[in-house]
Formats: sequence, C-alpha cells, structure tokens
Amino acid sequence: MARLSTVLPLVACLLVFVFSTTPTLSIVTDGRAKISQQSTSLNDGADRTYVVLVEPPAHVHAHDEAAHRRWHESFLRPGARASGRGPPTIRHSYTGVFSGFAAKLTEEELAAVSRKRGFVRAFPERRVPLMTTRTPGFLGLDAKQGVWNATNYGEGVVIGILDTGLTALHPSFGDEGMSPPPAKWKGTCQLPAKCNNKLVGLVSLMGGNDTTDNVGHGTHTAGTATGHFVDDVSAFGLGRGTAAGTAPGAHLAMYKVCDGEGCFESDILAGMDAAVKDGVDVLSLSLGGLSMPLDKDLIAIGAFGVMSKGILVVCAGGNSGPTPSTLSNEAPWILTVAAGSVDRSYRATVRLGDGEAFDGESLTQDKRFSAKEYPLYYPRDSNYCDVFDVNITGKVVLCDTETPLPPLSSIEAVQAAGGAGVVFVNEADFGYTIVVEKYFNLPMSQVTATDGAKIMGYARAGPPSAAAPLNATILFNNTMVHVKPAPIVAAFSSRGPNMASPGVLKPDIMAPGLNILAAWPTMVPVDGDTESYNYNVASGTSMATPHVTGIAALVKKVHPDWSPSAVKSAIMTTSSAVDNAGHPIMDEEHRKASSYSIGAGHVDGAKAVDPGLVYDLSVGEYSAYICALLGEAAMKTITANGNLTCAAVGSIPEAQLNYPAIVVPLSEKKFKVKRTVTNVGPARSRYTAHVHVPKWLKVKVEPEELDFEAAMEEKTFTVTVSREGDGGQLAEGSLHWKSEDHVVRSPIIADARVVQR
Repeated sequence: MARLSTVLPLVACLLVFVFSTTPTLSIVTDGRAKISQQSTSLNDGADRTYVVLVEPPAHVHAHDEAAHRRWHESFLRPGARASGRGPPTIRHSYTGVFSGFAAKLTEEELAAVSRKRGFVRAFPERRVPLMTTRTPGFLGLDAKQGVWNATNYGEGVVIGILDTGLTALHPSFGDEGMSPPPAKWKGTCQLPAKCNNKLVGLVSLMGGNDTTDNVGHGTHTAGTATGHFVDDVSAFGLGRGTAAGTAPGAHLAMYKVCDGEGCFESDILAGMDAAVKDGVDVLSLSLGGLSMPLDKDLIAIGAFGVMSKGILVVCAGGNSGPTPSTLSNEAPWILTVAAGSVDRSYRATVRLGDGEAFDGESLTQDKRFSAKEYPLYYPRDSNYCDVFDVNITGKVVLCDTETPLPPLSSIEAVQAAGGAGVVFVNEADFGYTIVVEKYFNLPMSQVTATDGAKIMGYARAGPPSAAAPLNATILFNNTMVHVKPAPIVAAFSSRGPNMASPGVLKPDIMAPGLNILAAWPTMVPVDGDTESYNYNVASGTSMATPHVTGIAALVKKVHPDWSPSAVKSAIMTTSSAVDNAGHPIMDEEHRKASSYSIGAGHVDGAKAVDPGLVYDLSVGEYSAYICALLGEAAMKTITANGNLTCAAVGSIPEAQLNYPAIVVPLSEKKFKVKRTVTNVGPARSRYTAHVHVPKWLKVKVEPEELDFEAAMEEKTFTVTVSREGDGGQLAEGSLHWKSEDHVVRSPIIADARVVQR
C-alpha cells in the first residue's frame, strides 16, 4: 500500500469549502450569508441521523421496493423510545447503490440495531459543502461542426445532477426541438414542477415537494452541463453571446439534496439511489467533504454502487487551494475535477495619474466613469476600508483584501462615505487568480497582489507636485476574449497529493471553473441587487464539474456500452497539458502547474470522444485495489457485499491499478508498473511510446511499440522508473502512445513521499 511518508500540513482557508466536518457546495464566496432552507436531517436532541448499511434481504427480488423497506424497518423494531415519542422511522431506504437506510437514532437504539442479524455498519451522517456562455468554444465545441454535430449535442443521454434544485421554467431548460427521453427512463417531476423533453426529472430528497432552487447553485451547474441554446445572453450586460451547456442536447434530471447550508449525506445517498433507479447515464456532484479513508466516506461508498451499475460519477475536487493535500472526492472510481480559468476577462484597467496602467477585472462596469480621473485615496492606517475618518467623497479608494472576494462591508463603507469607485488588491496567496462577483453599482476593479503593490507604491510616494495630485481612473472594457495565457489553475482549486490513496493521482482533470457565466434563478438576488437576473457569474470547482459531466455525456452518446472507467480514461488521456499560447499550463503564480493541480490536464471536449486507446477497470479490479489499500472489512463495506473475500478478488496495489496516470515512489531502486490498454480506434493500429521526463529520471517502456489487429484488442506494457542523479523530491513527466491518428497521454509522477509496502 502506498502512503505519504510525511503528512503535509493543512491550514484553514477563507472559503465556503473551509475545513469542517460536513460536506459543502464547492462554490467560492466571501462568507456572506446566502438564502437557504433547513434540511430535515438536522440532529434533534439526543438523536442523530445515521446511515446504516445492512445485508440485502434473502429471497427478495432486487426491484421489490416494498419488501426491501420492510426488511429495513425490521431493524427498528421492537420498542418505543424512552422519551415516549414512538419508535424511530426510516428517512430513506436505499436499494440502488447499496442495501441500507437512514434514520434518526439514539445511541441506545443504534446499539440495538447493530445487534440485529444482517447489520453491516453504521455511519453518523455529515453535512457536506457545495463545492457559462464562453466555455463551450474554449473546450473545442462548435455548434456548426465537430463533436457537437457528431453526437447530436448529446441527444438521448440523461445527465443526473445532485444539487440545490433548479428553476424549471428557466430558458436554459426549454425543450424546443428535443426528442422525448429514452424508453428506459423512469424518472418524474415532483408536482407542482412540470417535466418537458429537456427536464425529465426533478425531485426533492430533503422532505416535502419544494424543488425550487433558492440558492442559485443548482440552476448554474445544470445550465453549465446541459443548458439548451439561448441567444443574446449576458450577465449585467457583460459576456454577451449564445449560452449553452457542454451537452445542450442531453436530458436533465435534478435531485435536490442541498440547501444554502450544505448537503446531508443521507440525502445525497438518496439522490444517488434515485438516479440509479431512474436510469441516468452520468451523475454530477458539485459538492464534497474532507478527505477521509474511503471506507468511511459515504460519498465514495455511494459512488462505488453507482459505478457498479455502469454510471460515471463526476465530482468537484474542492475549493481549499492552493494548500497541498486538500482534495475532496479522492476515490479512483470517481472522476475528480479541478478548476481553471477561461480565455475571457471582464476587463477593468486601473490607470494612474502617471500613465501607468494595470489590468484588473470587474462585473460592476460603468464606461461613463472612465471619462475622467479621480483623486486616489489609500488609507495607510486601516487599509481594509471598513471605516473612514476622512472625507473620501468623489475619490477612488485603494483597499486590501484578506479573502478571495472583496468583503461586502468594505464596499458598503466606501459607498456610504461617498467614494466614487474602489480598487481592491487581491490577497497574495491568490496570485493571478481574480474571482469576480456583482456588487451593487459602485465602479470597481480587482487587481493582483503584484499590481496592487505597485499601485500602493504610487499612492505612498505622494504627489510629485501640488500641480500634479495623485489621480486614478478605471477603464472599463466590457468583455475581452481570446485572453492569453489560458487556462491557468484557479488559486482556490484544491490540490493533491491524494491523502486517501497517495498512489492514485488526483485530481483527474481540470476544467473551466473561474468566473463562469451560466443560468441563474431570477428569484435569488445577486448580492443585494434589487434587479432580477437570468444569468450570473460564479466560481468554484462546482462550476468546473458540470463542464466535464457534459463532455462525459457526449462520450457516452458515441460509446453507450463503455464502462465508467473507459469514459474517464478517454477524458484524461485526450486532455491538454498546454495553454492557448502553446506553453505548459501554469498555476496561479504563473509557475508550471503540477499534476497535483491539474491532474492529467485540461479537458478537451473535441478529442474525448475518439481517444484511440483506453485504460479500463472492472468492479472486481477496484475491489482488489481496496483489499490492498484497506483490507477485507473495508472492501466488504465499500462494495456492499458481505460474501466477497479478498482471497476471491485478489489484491492490486495502488501503483498497479490500471489507471490512466502513473504514480510511483522516487528512488534509485527500479520500480515497475504494468498497464493494459484497449484499442477503441482503427482495428489495425500501431502505437509507439514517447517518454517526456526530466533528464535525471530514467523511464523504460516495454514493449516500445503496440501493434493492434482488431478493435477492442488489449495489449499490456510495463513502465520501469528509477532515479539517476539529484533533481529534488518530485519528478513529473508523461508517456505518449502515438499512432497515425491518435496521441494517448498519461502523466508520470515519481514522488519521494510515496512509498510502497
């Protein structure tokens, strides 16, 4: 089993994805309160909600829901509660992802349940956090040609999303020109919501029948994944264009499992269970919790059950970057998504009185403001702009920030004191990442910490003469596209190494997640603004995840029989490691990005449907991997199969898992891994190995050529890695299998912190 030889320190982040014991939505905020509703899963006195795994009932058909529920209820009999409130009741009964139920139990009641025959394990539930118009083109998707045409925009594929609900009547979820869902589909829309050929499922798993999105998160993620074409879309007059999801022809099923405060695991599992029974093809979760052993992670356990039914699960990697080892959703059977920028900027350039200019960004733009210069004020003693003891009327105020987004209190203070505009300086850890939101109508610009330091220097130096006072203005340039370099890793995007399984690379893939324009419910206000908006800009790995979900749907449309692992492999091995300037993708500090930041690379929707070769994995191989990593008890828990043994399934160490990325210990001792690829390209194909690694790392591939004679033929090769010289504790490179038609790329990571035992 691989492990990290030293545990990297974890520090608190000023994000919604802060370290907590409960999962959350993966969206970046400044901590301001959001409209929310309370889930009924809350603990009540001495009760708390437990997810209880049990053996399936004997001699009962898998589709007999009533018999399964009676079996689950039998664990709660007999006996009334000491409080006199009656016996506990089932909150959710699970039969799709595993056999089990959720119920509120006291410790005494849980002890009684655990003594019943058929009991497997109980988990106290957590609440986990929730973790666009331009992005389809940036991902290589064109309405007139290529992948969208070849896949008919994902027609016939059903995307399931677990989130905060959605606004059913939003134009992004119209069904003009769409065919009915496939005959296999069993989902419905919970009244009073109505289904159409786009929105084929909408239910709440939180109790009651309120499927409305009171947060905005679910509408945004659903629109990003599968929003229908909507012309002349903008947010606040910016980013104008045609809105569409990455799979605009796919059908959508929304399972409401979250509110503004997060998502209870019992509800998440109920959503997974319903999605499997309804017949979704891909499942998307823009949410997640802290890293933990896979056999204690209910999302990982539920996702295993979903994967075993042939459904790919795509999850957000988390918003706790740039700190290392802060990932969520680390199981290898999950496609874990990191966030990067797109080639669009909401440009707001700060021009100083001496003529020097610094490009920032803003969603609050007023071109009339740019017509003149204003006195520049920098509060030297209290540079966070919460209180002003001087007159700032008509001035542009320069402010520092300590959060990813400018604090609302500072904006309100500048506005109340009569400031004409404000320039916010990014926090240093965020480097070149600028996260924007709409703030009332105060003209503003957000600049990087580097540029902010130069502007502060100008302000501190004072005016060169009385005739030349300190002035500044903000030049608003609306929206700029084809900005270079892009993508860049978003600072908030969580990083590896994978703490739950260090020998498996995470994240898997990067996708657009910074300042993404997508659908928004009109009833949800945008930061205090009284106007209603159909579209809004948001950031987070929440926004990156549905981009990949949509592309997975396109792959599934072309290859309906492919396993979740094959779809995942196609997305990873066709990804790009270079930006739109032709250079290696950079991180938020403009350094070459590590694979622990971007995974295999940035998703390329145009190439993913035709990967040439895939690295496939079966449920049995994942089971053998769990045996090697955590042992038989954990394997029984995750697979929900108490009769399965490690002796029967075998043992596969992390490094030997047939994953599309290679992670090995960095050592002078040779370390060999084996991989098997399946030919999904032309029947007669020859692939040649090309290795790109640092000079001090020796990598040998055997054989160096793979000759295929038939479609779906498999070939096995080995990769031997060893250190030759001193180049540090981490070496990164890649293996490219090249044919006449395809390049199949896999990252190679040799890490001294990873050891094999």
